Amino acid sequence: MIWSLEQNLLNVINYEGVHMSVSKLKKMLAFALIGLAGLTFGAEETVSPEMFTVNNTWMMVCIFLVFTMHLGFATVETGLTRAKNATNILFKNTVIVAIGLLTYTLMGFNLMYPSDWLVKGFFGFSGFGVGNGLPWDDPSLVTSAYNTGYTYWTDFLFQGMFAATAATIVSGAVAERVKLLPFLIFCAIYVMLIYPWVGSWVWGGGWLMSGEVPFHDFAGSTLVHSVGGWAALAGIIVIGPRYGKFVNGQIKPILGHNLPLLTIGVFLLWLGWFGFNGGSVLSADPGGVSYVLVTTSLAAAAGIIGAMIVSWTVQKKPDLTMVLNGCLAGLVGITAGADCVSVKAAIAIGLICGAIAVFSVMMFDKLRLDDPVGATSVHLVCGILGTLFVGIFSAEYSFLIQLKGVVSYGVVCFPIAFLIFFVLKKTVGIRVSEEEELKGLDIGEHGQEAYAGFQFFTNS
Repeated sequence: MIWSLEQNLLNVINYEGVHMSVSKLKKMLAFALIGLAGLTFGAEETVSPEMFTVNNTWMMVCIFLVFTMHLGFATVETGLTRAKNATNILFKNTVIVAIGLLTYTLMGFNLMYPSDWLVKGFFGFSGFGVGNGLPWDDPSLVTSAYNTGYTYWTDFLFQGMFAATAATIVSGAVAERVKLLPFLIFCAIYVMLIYPWVGSWVWGGGWLMSGEVPFHDFAGSTLVHSVGGWAALAGIIVIGPRYGKFVNGQIKPILGHNLPLLTIGVFLLWLGWFGFNGGSVLSADPGGVSYVLVTTSLAAAAGIIGAMIVSWTVQKKPDLTMVLNGCLAGLVGITAGADCVSVKAAIAIGLICGAIAVFSVMMFDKLRLDDPVGATSVHLVCGILGTLFVGIFSAEYSFLIQLKGVVSYGVVCFPIAFLIFFVLKKTVGIRVSEEEELKGLDIGEHGQEAYAGFQFFTNS
């Protein structure tokens, strides 16, 4: 009965041709559901048990999809770097997931969603651990008394998967020359303290949501991607370029060793984005989810075309690595506004981000900033663009408010990340020796090769 009511309301809105945001639609549905469910199940319930199960199941499927993104990041980074560093790349991407989930359990979740603000709207903390000391099956955690769309545990795990993503972005940018232990220390600090703290400004109901027109970042163009991107930029500056990248004023390409692996990784990330954006609807609402999946897919497709046109025109040959990064650029760009921009706008956002990503990669090279995988171009530049596009393509949100949010995250995340990297550089050191870099981090850091038997060393 509730499902039918939802569908009828959607049909009425579509029939009347009224432009309505997903957020407004959800509010309308919520009032209708509360009235109906209150008659049937009591005032504390807002959806039927069946609908709650459907919502929660969809959210768990999205968790699985976001989890696969970590494999996508691992294969993208491995494919775009050299064979002698493949084990190191895979090791970092494996441990990052563990660090992200454990630090988010320790304190990240309660920093991002504080019940008590120590500095209102700016900093809050609800204590260490998760579950608030209640039994795992307490009704306040696992029924719609907690949320109409999912349980407390689903909420925690979904957000925990996002947290680990921010550190993964940094991994690719500093690849092939960063010491393993200092990098893992950086990840632990950044994911445990910085990512959830700045995330609370928006998703935790903080100061950027307090205005009459709030800052809008649907699934994290800024809160996830540019937060990771600012850290990536700081890391690149502090650690310096790889040996042989810039020689006598010339830019020397250092090619990745496995383009098939790169391609697999991009398609895994595209698949995972259906959970990343689709899950950010925070329920199985058929109208909201299906629309978000459409805008997400179209932006990715347009990103491919935008990057192809530019790379083919500028480089005189169609570059597969640029096209694949164009796909990711489109996905990052649409993440902020997938719920509130039109289909045409989603295509435009993808095209622009895909094209800009190509120019951005070239720009960072000219600035002598060595990013082996293009993480700063895809996640930082396109994360910023996607956030600003919400204020351009959606009538509900203000460009100036979006700009204010982008600047706020930049002036906090970049200096803090730079400071962490700088302190690590001056204390334990963050860069491997020249000899180790030339031989490969697989041998130097791990004592094992990803492709055993393919490297030969002489005694000379």
